[in-house]
Amino acid sequence: MKSSDGLLETALMRAVFDSLGAGVFVTDTTGRLTACNPRSQQLLDRPQEQMLGQDMHDLLHRDRDGSPVPRGECGLMAVLESGRPAEGSEELFLKGDGSLVPIIWAATPLRHEGRTEGAVVVFHDFSLHRDAAEQTAAYLAALEGLTARLTMVAEVSTVLISTLDTTEMLGRLTGLLVPDMGDWAAIDAFVQGEAKGLRRVAVRTAGDRPEAETLTGPLPALDESKGSAVMQALRKARHVVLDADALAEEPDSSLGRAHRELFDRLGGNCAVVMPLHTRRQVFGALTVARVAPDSSYTDAELFMLTDIARRAGLVMEAAQLFEQQRHVAETMQRQLLTPLPQVDHLNLAARYRPAESAAEIGGDWYDSFLLGDGVLTMVIGDVVGHDLKAAAHMAEVRNMLRALAWDRTEPPSLIMRRLDEAMTHTSDAPMATCVFARIEGPEGGPWQFHWVNAGHPPPLLITAEGQARFLEGGHGPLLGLSSALHLGLGWPDARADLPPESTLLLYTDGLVESRNRDIEAGLASLRRHAAALAGLGIEDFLDALMRRMDPMGDDVALLVLRLPPAGLPADDVAPPQHAHSPAAGNRGAPGSRIEDTPVRDTSEPA
Repeated sequence: MKSSDGLLETALMRAVFDSLGAGVFVTDTTGRLTACNPRSQQLLDRPQEQMLGQDMHDLLHRDRDGSPVPRGECGLMAVLESGRPAEGSEELFLKGDGSLVPIIWAATPLRHEGRTEGAVVVFHDFSLHRDAAEQTAAYLAALEGLTARLTMVAEVSTVLISTLDTTEMLGRLTGLLVPDMGDWAAIDAFVQGEAKGLRRVAVRTAGDRPEAETLTGPLPALDESKGSAVMQALRKARHVVLDADALAEEPDSSLGRAHRELFDRLGGNCAVVMPLHTRRQVFGALTVARVAPDSSYTDAELFMLTDIARRAGLVMEAAQLFEQQRHVAETMQRQLLTPLPQVDHLNLAARYRPAESAAEIGGDWYDSFLLGDGVLTMVIGDVVGHDLKAAAHMAEVRNMLRALAWDRTEPPSLIMRRLDEAMTHTSDAPMATCVFARIEGPEGGPWQFHWVNAGHPPPLLITAEGQARFLEGGHGPLLGLSSALHLGLGWPDARADLPPESTLLLYTDGLVESRNRDIEAGLASLRRHAAALAGLGIEDFLDALMRRMDPMGDDVALLVLRLPPAGLPADDVAPPQHAHSPAAGNRGAPGSRIEDTPVRDTSEPA
């Protein structure tokens, strides 16, 4: 898309340069030539290869005797120093054949977003003109038009890439077009999910007239009307110019009448309807209108609007592709994540936030499932990377761990050793960190946390009274190291009692570590916030914790267990949970009694 934009900008500059019939230079802030038009090459008998990249003053400016002019006396260079336009008719330029040519010139700074980016110089052979003052005025007017158009192109490009929200982007675009290109502007666009119709997503007027907002909203369905300017623009992917006579005609369709309402409410003596499109698809139509009698659009303005509309179409196509990729990635991620079981009165909840990337998928995962001996497991892990490849490796490691844990009713230390060996000998998955744990205890409690830790951030235990501590035991090497390097290292089993109504939190490093926060500061912050939130329900606890920690960059997975109060009757039946799950909503965990489990998009604010 960047190369297309560059071609369009070059085409626009060349069209304006060629139409002036005068020499045009563009310099950077140091005075070096960055662009020259064909007429300047003819006037100076120099090809552009000899001029581009050269200092304009040193290369061309000469005194009457042919000697170089001191730089401090150069009026053209003074434009860069003062930041103000200037003009003159006393200067001489050195031609390619060694002769001197008197020039009449006008120069102005080229500004963008309040900064001087260089200068534009328009010049002509002074010997061919009798009235220098009249010609200077004409060149200044052309120069101002060129600068204004180049400035608008730059501003439009900035707006188009400022947000991925298409509706917001189109609203900002109409704001740029009014009042320079028209007294009002409106955009009708196809909205995802509304394939058979259009929606007017933006209307902007000079002076921000209040009726503009009332003109937005759904539009009538597309019809077979041949007279509707909008339909012509959408179907032929070409702009349609409307003069006073065309606007006076009675519309012959509901869509045409909806378009006509813009002119009835906002006025208009001439207008142009531009398709927002790419080579593959039309995304909508832009209407720009002027109200003054006898107003019209010049060829240069039509060229400018065509360029802007095409740019908008490219950005809309990119946004659509991004949303499609995001939807595919999110669907895949939710299928890879697992629904949570319910065991006894133990409460489980999970959250997953994808990495801040287009793929929005990664190697972090959580898991929880029942073993053959009735024990509940808790798993949190992180495979290196956060892209589709990492997600595939994550699913591979997770499934190996599930199979080993189910098949072998063994302590976590032995399961972790078998997983490390399996990764080394049967998989190309890279290194991974993981906490694997069993929640052991009789029905009704008390329960004990029995775990090992393969290089992962430590679990956090928060009591009902708000006392929080990290469970530092059970540490061993990362998965994929010991067996591969024949280190003979292991993972010691660790145990900790789980008090009634306490909260056990497993998480990945994306929650506590980022470019702007080291892991030690992140762990301290997590402990402080978790302790303060201990009194909340398990779902509110996770949502509030995510808001306070505000993780950025990497993907994040969290798995939390809330213990029931002590003294519950042995025959007391736990009520069905209505938990939010990051996994796909049409899946259920074996042994689960979770009902009506909705899916919360944890990549968006709750």
